[in-house]
Amino acid sequence: MKLVDKFGLKTIVAGFFLAGATAANAQLTIDIAGVGSNLYPIAVANFKGETTSPQQIAAIVRADLARSGRFSNIDAGPTPVSETDSVDLGSWKARGANAYVSGSVTALSNGQFDVRFRLYDTQSQQSLGGLSLVSPAAGLRMSAHKIADYIYEKLLGTRGVFATRLSYVIKANGRYQLQISDSDGQDANIALSSPEPIISPTWSPNGTKVAYVSFERKKPVVFVHDLPTGHRTIVANQKGDNSAPAWAPDGQHLAVALSLPGHTQIYQVNVDGSGLRRLSNGPTIDTEPTYSPDGQWIYFTSDRGGEPQIYKMPANGGNAQRVTFKGSYNTSPRVSPDGKLLAYIGRSGGGYKLYVQDLSTGEVTPVTDTNHDDSPSFAANGQYILYATEVGGRGVLAAVSTDGRIRQVLSVRGGAVSAPSWGPFMQ
Repeated sequence: MKLVDKFGLKTIVAGFFLAGATAANAQLTIDIAGVGSNLYPIAVANFKGETTSPQQIAAIVRADLARSGRFSNIDAGPTPVSETDSVDLGSWKARGANAYVSGSVTALSNGQFDVRFRLYDTQSQQSLGGLSLVSPAAGLRMSAHKIADYIYEKLLGTRGVFATRLSYVIKANGRYQLQISDSDGQDANIALSSPEPIISPTWSPNGTKVAYVSFERKKPVVFVHDLPTGHRTIVANQKGDNSAPAWAPDGQHLAVALSLPGHTQIYQVNVDGSGLRRLSNGPTIDTEPTYSPDGQWIYFTSDRGGEPQIYKMPANGGNAQRVTFKGSYNTSPRVSPDGKLLAYIGRSGGGYKLYVQDLSTGEVTPVTDTNHDDSPSFAANGQYILYATEVGGRGVLAAVSTDGRIRQVLSVRGGAVSAPSWGPFMQ
């Protein structure tokens, strides 16, 4: 529900619940390894009333902006400032801040919290608007992420992804956990725990489901997991291997890789497991399908030319065209949300690196300095790529901007992290 209140702030009441999930003991921690070349200076004041709320909203907003690699935080001092307080924008401009944020947190009689803020441009000394976000205590971190998204979009012109979610697998103490967290690795919940491997999680287009491969039946089986209800549906349990689920943009069916019959090929299946149909007919292995954002193409990995390369074919099946030509070993294709870039893993020397290819020019750019990269996944705004890699012999997640300049590492103490997937924008 959205409405405009008397302060001219858009009010959003939102919630997302993960049924049957338990809070994860281990949270991801983020180390920023690189930032952009031109940082936007901003001052975010402490919010009035947040000292008595369960979350420090301003601190979360500052942390979001900092880890984006595109902002520098100017110290706003310890004094809380409400969105209704008058602000000397000229003085903040003189201190080097191009933007200023103030806000408040109010506990409501029904147990919820109303978080309000206002964003100012110190150069023009004009308000750039704000929001009123109403949520239970458990939703306060997400409210802070939404504030950071608003700031990011207003100042940089691109939608932010702080209020999106991540899925990934943690292996610790002999068990595998499929976890769902905020984009900063916090508020992590365990959607599934198993003594058997869980691989290849991927988000549905509307962000309410995750498809993945589980070995709990002593073989790879593709499941669709409805996060709000906890209900799971088997969508591929054919003889042989069932792997590499990929959602179609309409959210009604998936592409999967099945070894039925013979070599692994790509099939389409409805989200309820019905309507299985073969799409590829390669002479060898076709696997790792992923859809173009317009749903017209499926990109996939095939060794039909001798070594693994990335190809594309019409989404309903048909003749395949080779896409990657640089390097002799390329796998794990992912297409950016705008359809302009292809992320993939290529062999480089004795390791495997994340590359980005411009699909219109064919230009290829290596974007990481690690050597065990795997499982790339674009952020919903197309500006960052989440992937798995190794640091010090331990599995971690990392994120990098598509130009390779902004880098961060996400790790968890006492466990190895793998198989990341970056969720879509949430409505």
